[in-house]
Amino acid sequence: MIETAEWVLIGILIGLPIGFIISSVLTSDKLEDLDTEVQDLRTQRQLLKEEIFRLSEPQSKPQPRKRRVKQNFKPKPRYTRKKS
Repeated sequence: MIETAEWVLIGILIGLPIGFIISSVLTSDKLEDLDTEVQDLRTQRQLLKEEIFRLSEPQSKPQPRKRRVKQNFKPKPRYTRKKS
């Protein structure tokens, strides 16, 4: 029969690769989720930076509107008195 030490050695040689494979499969999904979250946070940071720069720029005054020129304008009298 095989000695106890040899059974332990066979268990370790079989268990290590199987354990490594199982742990890598379980953590790969978590790593993908974390990478996706990091990318989303980087995009959000970039958008917020652009928003801050846009808001911090000195804003110019709006250009005044041009007055319309009325053609054939006849001023109305301000008030009229009835003649009695």
